[in-house]
Amino acid sequence: MEFTYTYHYDHPQKVKFFLKEQGISKGLLAKIKFQGGKIFVNGQIENVLYSLKANDRVTIVIPDEGEHETVLLDPTPIDIVFEDEHLLVVNKPAGISSIPAQYHPNHTMANRVKAYYKQQNYPNQVIHVVTRLDRDTSGLMLFAKHGFAHAKLDIQLREKKFYKKYQALVAGAIDTLQPHGEIILPIARDYDSLLKRKIAEEGRYAETEYWLDQRGEQAALVDIQLHTGRTHQIRVHFAAIGCPLLGDELYGGAMDLGIQRQALHCYELHFYHPFTNERLEFYQELPSDMQGLAAKLNE
Repeated sequence: MEFTYTYHYDHPQKVKFFLKEQGISKGLLAKIKFQGGKIFVNGQIENVLYSLKANDRVTIVIPDEGEHETVLLDPTPIDIVFEDEHLLVVNKPAGISSIPAQYHPNHTMANRVKAYYKQQNYPNQVIHVVTRLDRDTSGLMLFAKHGFAHAKLDIQLREKKFYKKYQALVAGAIDTLQPHGEIILPIARDYDSLLKRKIAEEGRYAETEYWLDQRGEQAALVDIQLHTGRTHQIRVHFAAIGCPLLGDELYGGAMDLGIQRQALHCYELHFYHPFTNERLEFYQELPSDMQGLAAKLNE
């Protein structure tokens, strides 16, 4: 894979410092140097110590990424929302983990994406997960198709340039929900459970913003935006205000209203393309299980 940049400064600068400004890390430079990549300046092979002058054109050739042999193949088709040579956005169904774990090495979205890459005979077959979702959460999930894209997207994540929204069906004290509200409560690991989190003073700062979409007699549909990314944040926060998600047995959600998984869906995702800087916006409607329940709120 090739990327070309033009040096516009009047003063000289070494290639390595110029490439750092383009988001190319020391690790990626080492990969280019030792794994078959190349650096060209005006069509001639050069090294990172070459001194650039105005209007020089710098081209880097990044070696292909093979594959993680330990990641198994799952040929189950994936629901592709968007794809180009750098990015892959998919609609993850509920009940599928994002990545393999020690005792569950297969049948995750990563395994499915790897099988898809293999079928397409893509030169880069390492799986780069940018945004994960809990196993029983459905919706938009982003993969980078090579390490350079992943690194640039990670910068956006750290700078909070990603905009991601969820919809959830909640029950309980739904009369207390405001048209627009915030839940700011610290979250910590619950050491009585391998999975569970809890609200605790010693926990990490966590902020969840919500908008009330619909409210019925037994449940409500809320739009949610996270301002921090704590494990189980939405589930823990809504349980803490007395409105646990439908189907979320771990946090006390109602299990008798027609859904047996946490009623949570990532329906909106915005970010900037790592190479064109174009703002990308993706939307995914509610899956059928949540759609059916949401429709009943107006009955």
